[in-house]
Amino acid sequence: MTKLYVGHGVKITLNFELRLDSGEVVDSTFDKAPGTFEFGDGTLPAGFEELMRGMASGERKIFQVKPEQGFGMQNPQNLQTFRREDFSHLDTLEPGMVMSFADAAKAELPGVVAKVSDDEVIVDFNHPLAGRHLEFEVEIIELSEMDGEA
Repeated sequence: MTKLYVGHGVKITLNFELRLDSGEVVDSTFDKAPGTFEFGDGTLPAGFEELMRGMASGERKIFQVKPEQGFGMQNPQNLQTFRREDFSHLDTLEPGMVMSFADAAKAELPGVVAKVSDDEVIVDFNHPLAGRHLEFEVEIIELSEMDGEA
């Protein structure tokens, strides 16, 4: 049997932990069930997958992830201004609140209230981890070849 490595056509079962550069844990599977996905299926950002490329079952590594490899840089065009009256149905509206919006295709799009004034609300639609340097720890538990099912 040929030894498998992380790459295209491979199903990956892993544990991972994502930390901010401050050490704060953003997400982790080490204390719960491992994750499983197919390389390239969009489950993880492509930059994270590329860091794991070539790893084998049983390997555990820690990677330093630049914003460009992770969730991208903050894009000022992803800050949108709305009229304050559009939120009049809410009892509370303050910076840091996460809200759900619908995009042009009616898909759900999360946004974070960045600023509230008397007449307008600025909502940030950047990924919450955009522009952040991260630490990505990964342990490859099992690798298997995809069986060709679509």
